[in-house]
Amino acid sequence: MPMEVLRMAFDSIRANKFRSFLTILGIVVGVMTAIVVASILTGMRNSIVSIVEDYGTNNIYAFHLSTGFGPSDRSERSRKPLTEGDAEAILAQTSAVEDIALVAPGIGNFGAESFDDNMHYEGKNYRWAQTDGVSPNYDEICNLTLREGRFITEADNQQRRNVLVIGINAADALFPGEQIGIVGKVVRMNGTTWEIIGVLEKRKAGFFGENEEDRKIFLPHRTARKVAPQRNYLLHIIKAKSGRINEALLDAESVLRQRRGVKYGEDNDFDIKTASKFIEQFDGITAMVGLIAIAISSLGLLVGGIGVMNIMLVSVTERTKEIGIRKAIGATRGAIVLQFLLEAMTLTFFGGIIGVTLAVAVSQLVMLFIPSLPASIPMWAVIAGLTVSVGVGLVFGVLPARKAAKLDPIECLRYE
Repeated sequence: MPMEVLRMAFDSIRANKFRSFLTILGIVVGVMTAIVVASILTGMRNSIVSIVEDYGTNNIYAFHLSTGFGPSDRSERSRKPLTEGDAEAILAQTSAVEDIALVAPGIGNFGAESFDDNMHYEGKNYRWAQTDGVSPNYDEICNLTLREGRFITEADNQQRRNVLVIGINAADALFPGEQIGIVGKVVRMNGTTWEIIGVLEKRKAGFFGENEEDRKIFLPHRTARKVAPQRNYLLHIIKAKSGRINEALLDAESVLRQRRGVKYGEDNDFDIKTASKFIEQFDGITAMVGLIAIAISSLGLLVGGIGVMNIMLVSVTERTKEIGIRKAIGATRGAIVLQFLLEAMTLTFFGGIIGVTLAVAVSQLVMLFIPSLPASIPMWAVIAGLTVSVGVGLVFGVLPARKAAKLDPIECLRYE
């Protein structure tokens, strides 16, 4: 019996193809919008996870200002920066920490009176550098790979040498077409000369095809303190021992609170978080985008549902005599309700199928024309889209189905 009813539903849809398509257009738009947005957000999240894993899942980041995603808080500007003494205290007072890298971030971004990080070499220049002063262990803690040369050593740091490890963007801009032979060359920056001792390999993980280290220029931490003494910001990258990241986080936080005079019950006047917290921050931001997408798709589904209900009511009127004949030969109210509900659900299911197909096509086009924009369609989004589309047919098909079931068979047979 259900299969016969389903076949009748298919026959009804095939008999009115164009009308059926217009009816489910809202369903198509709603499902397609939700899946396309979900695919882009999922792809972006996968990129963030890959970057975090590439840098090290056991790393903890401590800075006097808030880090990660989201707007900056101006009230934090009065906070005093972290110090090298803080790092030494953390290493001395917790057994869960393996090592700490020190980073003087963005020493060229402090103003014209600070460090001029424009690089020049034989008439060519690179103006987009992000210049950081780092400790010699930075490469090990952050899993850096060099394409050529070596990283900064303790001797470079202690002697405050003018040496640089450059990212691939600087290498391509200053030495176009050269894959090797860059190490040893001397460039001008901040009014003096610097020797290139290493070239970074491009990381596989990236966001929109880019990684911040592609633009990086690394110099020894103590050299950075010498050439830009007013840029005293210091980032601690704390590497926890395997399996002890939570203990390392709590211990490091306790040490910093004690050294900075934060009283019991007061909020931290610094930011400290594990790598996984960056993912949580990203999820919090994308949740709002997801809600907007759901709202837009819900409008499409609502319009589609109203269209389905309207067309099914018309269908009931058009098929009044058919309903009367079916009732006259023994069809029950339940059978009539089932027939029209299945027809409505089949109609919206086709809308869901078309919406999913178009969403896949749009996602593929996005990746084709914008390769740096990640898009990955999650299976849960496809299943949810189809389920919701069928649910819309079920909800909005109830009224027409009940109206058909309540019709009097004698009146139906008299209907012209």
